Amino acid sequence: MYSATFIFAKKQFDDAFHALDQRIAEVARGLPGYLGEESWENTAKGLVCNVYYWASLTDLQRLVQHPSHVEAKAAQGNWLAGYQIVIAEVVRV
Repeated sequence: MYSATFIFAKKQFDDAFHALDQRIAEVARGLPGYLGEESWENTAKGLVCNVYYWASLTDLQRLVQHPSHVEAKAAQGNWLAGYQIVIAEVVRV
């Protein structure tokens, strides 16, 4: 199993952000190998964390290469004040 952890600092979110974010979540949930997700927010620091779980690295790559994800990555500067992504192999749950 693999996890993809997306940690980001928020700017101002608009309707376009929410629509694209929802579309990516729906795409992820519909892809083979999707195992689940969780998210939380650190309001004191203005950070949000979304974690997606995948059966394999190949399954995760399907989301990364999806046109909606590519669109979001290109436009992230409109809504985010920085981000980092951590891809990890989960060896024990």
